[in-house]
Formats: sequence, C-alpha cells, structure tokens
Amino acid sequence: MTFMIWVKSVNWVRELLDLYEKEEAIAGEIRFRQNRPLVLLPPFHTTVAAQITVIIDENGKFIRAERVSEEDKLTIIPVTEKSGSRTAGVEPHPFCDNLKYLCGDYMLHYNNKKKDYSKNYELYITELEKWRNSLYTHKKVNALYEYLVKQTLITDLSRAGILKLDENGVFIEKEKLNGIPQEEAFVRFCIEEIIDAEEDILNDNSGQFFSECWLDKTLQKSFIDYYKSTFHEPQLCYLTGENAQISFLHSKKIRNEGDGAKLISSNDSANFTFRGRFRNKAEAFSIGYEASQKAHNALKWIIRRQGYHFNDMCLVIWESNLKPIPDWSFDTDKICDDYDSLFEALELEELKANEVQATGEEQAERFLKAMRGYKTKLGDTSKIVLLSFNSATTGRLAMTEYKTFESARYIENIKYWHRSCEWLHKKKKDKQNYSFIGMVGIKEIAEVLYGTEQKGILTLNNKVKLYSNLCERLLPCITEKKPLPIDFVNRAVQRASSPVSFEEYDNWERALSLACSFIKKKKMDEMERRRKAMDLEKEELQQSVQTEYDIRKVDEECGDRSYLYGRLLAVADRIEYTTFDREEDKNRVTNAKRFMCAFSQNPYRTWQTIEENVQNYLNKKKVSERMYYSQLLDKITAKFNREEFIKNEKLDGLYLLGFHCQSYDMTHRAKAEDKKEKEEEENKND
Repeated sequence: MTFMIWVKSVNWVRELLDLYEKEEAIAGEIRFRQNRPLVLLPPFHTTVAAQITVIIDENGKFIRAERVSEEDKLTIIPVTEKSGSRTAGVEPHPFCDNLKYLCGDYMLHYNNKKKDYSKNYELYITELEKWRNSLYTHKKVNALYEYLVKQTLITDLSRAGILKLDENGVFIEKEKLNGIPQEEAFVRFCIEEIIDAEEDILNDNSGQFFSECWLDKTLQKSFIDYYKSTFHEPQLCYLTGENAQISFLHSKKIRNEGDGAKLISSNDSANFTFRGRFRNKAEAFSIGYEASQKAHNALKWIIRRQGYHFNDMCLVIWESNLKPIPDWSFDTDKICDDYDSLFEALELEELKANEVQATGEEQAERFLKAMRGYKTKLGDTSKIVLLSFNSATTGRLAMTEYKTFESARYIENIKYWHRSCEWLHKKKKDKQNYSFIGMVGIKEIAEVLYGTEQKGILTLNNKVKLYSNLCERLLPCITEKKPLPIDFVNRAVQRASSPVSFEEYDNWERALSLACSFIKKKKMDEMERRRKAMDLEKEELQQSVQTEYDIRKVDEECGDRSYLYGRLLAVADRIEYTTFDREEDKNRVTNAKRFMCAFSQNPYRTWQTIEENVQNYLNKKKVSERMYYSQLLDKITAKFNREEFIKNEKLDGLYLLGFHCQSYDMTHRAKAEDKKEKEEEENKND
C-alpha cells in the first residue's frame, strides 16, 4: 500500500495544532466574516449543506419542517472516521444525514427499485441507539431517537409540503430542493424544549439552550466523549509523540466546501511501494485521529478566514497570535488605509480631504509609519506562518510552500518590496482618480501585464491560470526579497513601450508606472547583490552609487544612455502635446508615443525622425518656451558620450524611468508656473 503525503516536514502540522489550541474556545461556533459563515470545527465534526430543517420537541414529537435558505445552509454535524470519508459506502453519520439513512420506510417511497437502501436506516438507528445508551448520551440524542424510531419522517415532510409525492406515495421525479433531488436531501434537526425561567440564557456560551442542534456545543462535546470511548488499540502518533487512536482516513474539504482533494492519503493496496523500508503503512507515517482532525480543522478555518484562492492554488498567511499583519497582495495605499482603520482613531479629515494633493513625502512617511506600527504591535516573539497548496488531480492536494518568518523580518520584507518598487501610480478610490507614491497590488499587476481592455477597463477575463502563476512567482519576491522574474520585467517594459496599443490613455499610464516600478526594483536588487558582494553597509552603498531613481526628481547626474534617451523622448512628447487643442485633439497621439516602440529598438535612427517633427511644433511656441525646450534638449544631448549616442542598439527599460521622470518634472514645473502667474495676477487686481 502506498502512502502519499506531499510535505517537506511535519512542522507545518505542529503550527496548525498550535493554532487550534489557541482558538479552541470558539470551536463549534458559526460566526460570520464578510457575510460568509466561518467555523472552527470541533474534532470528529464536519460541515454539510442542509436542505431541510425538521423541528421536533424534547419528547420526539414532530412540530413542523422548513426548507433551508441558501444563506443558512451551512450545518455542523458529527462524523465518524468512516462516515467522514464516505463516497460510495453506506457508513451513516451519527446524528444528521440524508433521507435514505433517516427513514425506515424510504424504499416504500423510492422510485428506483434497482438500488436498495434498506440497510442504511438499520445502520443509522443502531449507531444512534448506541450513543443514546452510552454514558455520554444527551437529551437531544434521546429526543431524535424517539422521533426517528417511529419511521414517519417522509410522511411528516410530505404533509408539511416539503417533499412532493405522487398518488402512490412515491417521490416525484425531477423535484429539487436547493438544486438537490428531493430524495437525496440532507436533513438537520431543531429540538425545542421547555427552559427553566431561572436559567441564565443570555450569558450562556455553550449553546445548550439553542434548539438548533448544529449550534449546541454540549451536544458536540457529548459526541466527542462518546466517540473517544469507542477507541481501542492506541498506537504511537508521530505528530504528538503520544499513544492515540491512529487513522488512515483523513479530511477533505480543505480549500472549500466542495473540495474533494486530500492532503494526506493512503489507498494503494496493489503496489506496496513502501516495502523495502517499512513492513506496513503504520510504520511509514502514523497520525493520531484527533490530532489529524484538529490540524485539518485549523487549516480549513484559517483558509476560510484569510486565505487567498488563485484557481487551484490556495495560499494562507497568519501571525502566530492572529494579530493583523500587512496584506502582501495589497497596494501601498491600501496597506496604509488598513493600518489606519485597525489601529488608529485618527484625525485624518484634513489629509483625506486633500489626499490627491498629498505630497510624495507625506505618503511615504505614512507607509513607513504603518510599517513601524505593525512591527511594534507584533512584538519580538511572534512569527508569521505561510502555507501554499495546489492540486494536480481532483483527489490529491500538495503542499507547495511552507515557510515561517520572524514577524519583524516579514514586515521588513514587505517594506522593502514597496520601497524598492516605489513610483507614482494611479487608481480609482471612492470612484475618484487617486495618485499615490508606492507600489500597486497583485491584482493590478496581473491586469496590466496580461489584461485586455473591455469598455476601457483592463480585465483578466478567464486567465485564472496566468493569475495563479503570477501570484505564485511574485510571492517570494514580496515576502522573501527575491529578485523579480525577468520575464515579468520584460513584459511590463514591452507593454509600456506600446502606448498606441491601449484604447484608454489611463491604462497606458498604469502600464508605464508598473514598468518603472519593476525597472527600479530590478536596479535595487542589483544594488543589494552588489552590497552583499562588496560587504558594504547600506549607507556606504548609497554613497558609492551615483544614480538614484525617484519619480519626484530627474537625476541630472545620470549619464546612462537609456535614461538620457528616455528624457529626450519625454521632452519631444511635451513639446508636441502642448500645442494640441484640448477638444479637437483630445484623441490624438503624439509622434513620440506613436514611435515609442520603434524608438526603444532603434533609438538613434528613430530620434532623427522625431527630432525633425519636433522642430515644426517648436516654431509654434512663444520665444521663451522655444528657448526653454531647445536648451533642455541641448542640455540632455550634451550628457551623452558621442559613441553611445550614435549607437542604434536596443534601449533597456531604464529609458522608461527617464521618460516618466522628465515628463513628471515638466508637468509639475508648468503647474507651478501657472500657479505663480495666477497669484501675481490676483495681487495686481488687489
């Protein structure tokens, strides 16, 4: 028999067991997060989607029945080792189950006589009776037994209008309940009882006064104690080091409620591939059933609480004490907003009223403040756990990543990502255009790199595999300071170098900003590698590196050929653009942008064409403006080494930084001059 488990070590299971122990107090409670049900399951329990709720009294008398709404269908039920893993088997669940297990007269109403379900009820009622007669029985178990032993469930449901039977009392075909054939419906129970007026119902956290059986934690504990009393022949659990009941049937539903893939499985009874090392599968890997349940339940809970889903890939990151941490997939501005909402009772009205006009320094300081805040609140002893899963088949789940970080290191890595990619970006915020200094989020990166425009918006459509692959490859860049994949950098540069391929100018600006962020990150990574190779302190490296890339200022000292050519292109673009009529030429593209792709491949030859066209637009300007732009072009050209200038070799992505920095500088210079002129005009009028 082959034992299959895709893990690097069992440490990740210890992390999940620790997580379960810390949160055990809320086990069995259904809570809601972002309008979705969330539950940390107790051991030996699972969740199902119920279609019918049957209400009985404490004596087992039928009261009424209801269809379950889609919003309320999640139901906690006890399961055994075999019933929790059943597919085609007949092992019954201990309490709630499908109609064919709960109804002794099911075959009288079933229209397919080729299948015999008569044994299902016998197995179910026998097991329920064992629980009822045990030392760990519960009043709700007794009430349910008293009701189901009468074998009137289908009749009661038919009279209540829940089930549809024909004149012969047989299930009507094609009748469905919430998309499920009615004869396959899952039934849950409410048991109403008389409660003593002196009971402190409001302060009770056990759920014992709930009529809903799936919310009663005392019923859950009753089954746990009863089920553990049936365990025999304990063996060594490799996870806990204790003697415990061993299980080779482990949980599914890990990534979502419909997930049939298992992380741990043992089902090869033909090839016995463990032979030669072990005599049997228990020697290969022996896991206690309760430990397995707790680890799997903690994993399900944390994934549903804060996991990320990218096609078949699933990723979850948490802090050891479940304190808030910066989201690795968010943009810089969103991280700051989250920090403010979580930790600050802030007086941000003035800042928020002028967010678009906030300076880059203010935005950068806001981000650094958030990083310092997270680091302080997490402390020195906490750690971050990262788990990633993917599936090659529908039945097998592989753990593709397991890492732990000191929280301080994780925060530093997140900070490095956003600072090394820091650039001017634009997005929609509160339905308004918003600019910020920092880095965009993962979804935005995917949209810019692989999205197509639909009604002016970049969308990924059905490119879920591309998105999943991008997330998987960018994750270590963000959380571990790994270098960017070079194909992502090249793709970003390629898209930014083709402005005419975009229908909307804003989408090209997004592509340009992302390309600049990626190029800056690439340069920062090279600087970091150089620092390590030279064993320099960061301060020494900053002094030894003459070039610093910042959207807020043009690097006048940079003599890099690509950077300078980018600056020339920006000046040519500005000269032509400022001659356009805002209404008549609003959809017109400048020659600089039209030739941008060719320019990046053959800069010297293409620049000759662009420069000739620029002269025509220069002649349309005022003398002062003409002199300013002419002098700027001469100043930039003078920085070239002649041999470098006349080379016709392809430019690297640095030309985009030169282009964007020069464009930003000229735009803000023009705004400042306009503002100065208005102030002077106002002063004259006064």
